Amino acid sequence: MGTQEHVILVNDRGAVIGTQEKYAAHTSHTPLHLAFSCWLFNAHGECLVTRRAMSKKAWPGVWTNSVCGHPQLDEAPEQALIRRCRFEVGIEITDILSVAPAFRYCETDPSGIVENELCPVFAAQADGAVAINRDEVMDYQWVKLDALLCALQATPWAFSPWMVMEAHEAKAELLAYAARAHK
Repeated sequence: MGTQEHVILVNDRGAVIGTQEKYAAHTSHTPLHLAFSCWLFNAHGECLVTRRAMSKKAWPGVWTNSVCGHPQLDEAPEQALIRRCRFEVGIEITDILSVAPAFRYCETDPSGIVENELCPVFAAQADGAVAINRDEVMDYQWVKLDALLCALQATPWAFSPWMVMEAHEAKAELLAYAARAHK
């Protein structure tokens, strides 16, 4: 991506209190920081699920929603989403919609790395073919949202914990978006 990424540290009220280099921030004591998560839909109303690269520090090899990332200083959420969608899956996006603006979670992966994020969730329309960045994503699949929601309920351990929680919190909004995305 050319420049070193950081995370924006926030207090419990969401006020910015500083920054930290992204890799250094993610430890067994990760401070609360800003992030975002996006569920991408194609013209058939299918959702893109991705499998995190084995080189990822947290949850390597785990299936998750389409794209996640961290906004940078002075970057609007939409700009961050566009940047990460291009970088991770090579897709341009349109019709960005906030589906869970206050989503927050704190989870520990099997290696002890903690994710502690104030992480608004978005849905967006994918425009074009997937071209994954192998440093970020090792596999992907377009799936019907109904089938994905059933899989998340039946086997939550097979997916990232944030994806399971996001689906529970924003189920109605995601279903409505998928129906609308189907052209």
